[in-house]
Amino acid sequence: MTNPVLEGLAKAQRSAVHLEMRDAYQPYDPEFVAWRNGKRLDPAADRSTWWRPFLDVVTRTTARGVVMRRARIVSEPVTDYIQYEYDVTFPNVVAGELVRWLPRRRAADIPLPGTDLWMFDSESVLFTYFSGAGDVVDREWRTEPEVIQLVTQAFELVWQRATPHERYKPVQ
Repeated sequence: MTNPVLEGLAKAQRSAVHLEMRDAYQPYDPEFVAWRNGKRLDPAADRSTWWRPFLDVVTRTTARGVVMRRARIVSEPVTDYIQYEYDVTFPNVVAGELVRWLPRRRAADIPLPGTDLWMFDSESVLFTYFSGAGDVVDREWRTEPEVIQLVTQAFELVWQRATPHERYKPVQ
């Protein structure tokens, strides 16, 4: 089975934006379980010990000149899953992805799409639909101009208000 996110990143020429709005994803993900049991990524360690193969994709994508931006809208105090995401984000930043965090309270007046998404080159949007527990149940590509406009406006408002990863400190 092919991964539509990886396909979108491979085809992207200018930009890739990712909007995340859930407070938990895949609660049985082995990496999250390992983190809950004390595993931590070491910034000083060999990069091969970091999250692969996605970081290789980020590195190749940004090296081609594609600007990758990820914005996360989070509830505060943060869930364990969001704390995990925060702790494992530094490799994404090292690989060239720009990441920002926006407390949900500061997003209340932003018209947002109903689910997480990726948008590539401001031309196509990949919506991801989740179960209540946070498992991916479906994905859908959309290219209608009004969908692109909604996603672009929402993402840019979130991006303007959000705090860069290097300055954000999760509220426990």
